[in-house]
Amino acid sequence: METYIKGTFKRSIFSSKDGFTVGLMKIKETNDQDLMDYKGKQFTFTGLFAELLIDEDYVFYGEVVDNPKYGIQYKVNKYEKIMPEDKDGLVVFLSSDIFPGVGEKTAKQIVDTLGEGCLNLITKDYECLLKVPKLTEKKALDIQGRLLKYNESFETVVYLTNFGFTMKDALKIYNHYLEDTVRVIENNPYELIDTVDGITFNKIDELRKKTNISNDDERRLLALIMYVMKLACFNTGDTYLTFDVIRNAVKGFYEEDVSEEKLNYYLIELNAMGKIIIEDDKFILYDYYKNEHYVASCVYSLSNKDDLSIKNIDLKIEQLENFFEINYNDEQKRAIKQSLIKNFSIITGGPGTGKTTIIKGITQLYKMVFGYSPEKLLEKMVLLAPTGRAAKRMSESCLYPASTIHRYLRWNKETGEFGYNERNKVSAEFIIVDETSMIDIDLMANFFKAMPNNIKLVFIGDYNQLESVGPGKVLKDLIESEMINTIFLKEIYRQDQNSYITELAYEVNTGELTESFLEKKDDYNFIKCDGKDILKACSDVCLMAVKKGYDLKNVQVLAPMYKGINGIDNLNKVLQRIFNPKSDDKKETYDADVTYREGDKVLQLENMPDDNVFNGDIGFIRQIKGTEITVDFDGNKVKYTPKEYKAIKHGYAISVHKAQGSEFEIVVMPVVKEYHVMLYKKLVYTAITRAKRSLILLGDPVSFSKAVYNLGNKERHTLLKNILTSNIL
Repeated sequence: METYIKGTFKRSIFSSKDGFTVGLMKIKETNDQDLMDYKGKQFTFTGLFAELLIDEDYVFYGEVVDNPKYGIQYKVNKYEKIMPEDKDGLVVFLSSDIFPGVGEKTAKQIVDTLGEGCLNLITKDYECLLKVPKLTEKKALDIQGRLLKYNESFETVVYLTNFGFTMKDALKIYNHYLEDTVRVIENNPYELIDTVDGITFNKIDELRKKTNISNDDERRLLALIMYVMKLACFNTGDTYLTFDVIRNAVKGFYEEDVSEEKLNYYLIELNAMGKIIIEDDKFILYDYYKNEHYVASCVYSLSNKDDLSIKNIDLKIEQLENFFEINYNDEQKRAIKQSLIKNFSIITGGPGTGKTTIIKGITQLYKMVFGYSPEKLLEKMVLLAPTGRAAKRMSESCLYPASTIHRYLRWNKETGEFGYNERNKVSAEFIIVDETSMIDIDLMANFFKAMPNNIKLVFIGDYNQLESVGPGKVLKDLIESEMINTIFLKEIYRQDQNSYITELAYEVNTGELTESFLEKKDDYNFIKCDGKDILKACSDVCLMAVKKGYDLKNVQVLAPMYKGINGIDNLNKVLQRIFNPKSDDKKETYDADVTYREGDKVLQLENMPDDNVFNGDIGFIRQIKGTEITVDFDGNKVKYTPKEYKAIKHGYAISVHKAQGSEFEIVVMPVVKEYHVMLYKKLVYTAITRAKRSLILLGDPVSFSKAVYNLGNKERHTLLKNILTSNIL
């Protein structure tokens, strides 16, 4: 049964430009049993709206949700205006602010003259109002015009839904174009792709049959080229493309051959429209061009500021060594010192080189030098990481709060915008960002937009790991530009000198693999087995680790592919049967062919800042109530309804990309021939460096050896390094 609340809109608490609103409704009527006690009271609601007028009545259809940050709310999926029908309601409506100059007396005369169907009469013919005593033709036209405009939003939304858009998309489109909506749809619906969030080329192309746009229409081809360019950049990580790459990409989506001359014409047209930039045979989407230049200008400005002079800094570093009971090597001393002296520093190194030790030293030195109170310190010194697990690891090692970048910059999932930006800067003076290799060019640009002029930055990361999922290779470009003060950590600095995991990581990175990888070590083992035996071997190893007392959360299977018999999806099904078998005591719910069960280990796939849960976080299903899943992320309980299931996935086995930024006590990784397309050096290196205590590889030694010498995808094509080194800022 569809639930609703009917009542009066009282106040807007928040409203975004695309129509997302948080407000208060005074409930008059509802069929939701959970809200019966709220009749006659105000209740918070959220949703997308074309327009809401204070003190007007509406029906909202949706569901009650419990937001951990904001409490109980009514999430609206669709809504309707309630037009007044009785005499008193009509008088109140006609004398409201919607109709300036119409007072209560005139409104009463209109209703008395035309009856309770007066609104329909006025909509059809303004001349009916001329029957009202002393009402002029000018006033009658004004009343009709305002009534028609009042009804227009709903008529337009109905038009859009009939066209094929969802209610959510229809409201976004109307809120952007208002009275121009129908004109835009009829003239060029592909325009929506650039202006309305969530409207894609494929979505518009599916609806094209309702228009007069042919397969080879210029409007469609221009949109198609933009679409394939964006897709190609995301698939390759490039921020610019060559002509041949674009032409091949277009061929994959267009039935007919597009000649070189025709494609050149369209690319020049897109350049003239400001959608792409053409430089030296490079074709660059405008957003990437703008973001790379913006990051470069910020980096250049920071790197050319005068150094800070800190009195007795060497003595303070000696005091640090005494405080932590440690002896820093020369690289580490220089890294700690220059992090405070320079305005922008990068610290890079592989596993075991002491990056965590350095972060602890930097944070403690900052406290010593500036002497802020605890409250002021939290405002001025900030620790950040791209993922929730990386931020948590950072916080635990430094005994200081750390946050994800998205949460710190106040990212709003509904609007896709950051609360801190070029118009609203953060108040921090010193920021350390760990796992910087994971940051793509778009996030980096948004990060710099929020930075004040007096900021000091320290980026820490290992650029030999996998690049960011999104386009760019920001950390690598910054380092290779040689514009930024960079400290390279080369000396292995682990207490356990017998760690083979670290040794193997360096062999993989340098491409000098020895036969030692086949030998069993204290923290490492390569178990040879055929592809058909991987599932059992993987289950046996994980089961043994748990029996030895390891928490299942820290026993992690990593694999490079989702599909196939040994892919992540099938591994998860097998491991679920081993670690969380079906039981009468455990409730279940379903999503297509996936069964979620109480006790399941799950992986978060999306950033959800309002719920304090982020991409890469791992939790366990604690309760299933009907189709609602409650997942416990280290004490933070988050609820998911079926339409939010896409934000989670079983986490017994996860991809190496999703593991980046995390560390696990035990990592188990199958290496088989069927993975060969996805097995390459950076992926293997990243997987190895996720293991803290033990690494177990399963499968084919030849496949592993080939992966070490497979450089994988070509070097990403980006502009950032060239911009920094060519003085074209």
